[in-house]
Amino acid sequence: MLPTVEDLDDAVAHHGAPGRNAVVMTMGALHEGHATLIRAARERVGAKGFVVVTVFVNPLQFGAGEDLDRYPRTLDADLELAFEAGASAVFAPSVDEVYPGGEPQVRITAGPMGERLEGASRPGHFDGMLTVVAKLLHLTAPDLAFFGQKDAQQLALIRRMVEDLNFPVEIVGVETVRETDGLALSSRNRYLSAGERRTALALSRALFAARERLAAQEALRARATALPGAQGRAENRAEALSRLGEARAAADAHAVAQAAEGGAAGAVRAAARAVLDEAAKAEPPLTLDYLALVDPADFTEVADGHDGEAILAVAARVGSTRLIDNIPLTFGAAK
Repeated sequence: MLPTVEDLDDAVAHHGAPGRNAVVMTMGALHEGHATLIRAARERVGAKGFVVVTVFVNPLQFGAGEDLDRYPRTLDADLELAFEAGASAVFAPSVDEVYPGGEPQVRITAGPMGERLEGASRPGHFDGMLTVVAKLLHLTAPDLAFFGQKDAQQLALIRRMVEDLNFPVEIVGVETVRETDGLALSSRNRYLSAGERRTALALSRALFAARERLAAQEALRARATALPGAQGRAENRAEALSRLGEARAAADAHAVAQAAEGGAAGAVRAAARAVLDEAAKAEPPLTLDYLALVDPADFTEVADGHDGEAILAVAARVGSTRLIDNIPLTFGAAK
């Protein structure tokens, strides 16, 4: 374990592999999601590459009333998991080591994207996150940096920072890892009681319901478009299906037409919200923070007629625990 910047510099100098240095940044309380990131890094750089895992609970990204003090700290277990997954070294500095003069006076600002969704719910969070990521990128000097797609807005902002500020590193996103019941792995899951965990499953169920609805909408759109006389407006496609006696499909096509011509975004949002509305009636209840269907480039809401890539993101509280989740979606793939 490397507790100081000097220790890290020595390790990189003696064991680093030019062109094959990778970093996985964490706040500790490691789980299988982190292990997946470490394995992905090891696979990418090979057996002779150098993979640094950072373990640092960054106070800059916690706001007033958040869980900085109770955030789980499990360094011994983290070291065991990290090395078993393929880490070459673990950099676990203190707050004073990272910020020796106290909180930094100069910080990275996340800009407009950092003020949306998570940024609106947690003002200043992304400024603190980007500041420590920038500092750790300088300290670890990697060729590759691996981050989970579960924190999709974080990943997008890091990519934007690296591009805008010309950091010489490739950012690699790794797919969200889930429990067998669908709950996205998170260090905060350990806060949940058994009842709260049952309610929390609504987050992933809502996302999966939306994904299934999108698949049905896209299949319907492709089928309706292929029918004779179905070219043109969505209403014409519905009428073509009606002539075949497919009442349910026709109803679906009419729903598409009413939401937006050729679009499925409204139906996707509605499918997810229906699940979340039911969870709000559960005991204990789910309290929704946001449900948003956004453009991956800037995290603005997409229009109802959107075609292309999107992210469906959700955040909610169950008890005192705040959880986030998301899935990527592609609109218009079946056209």
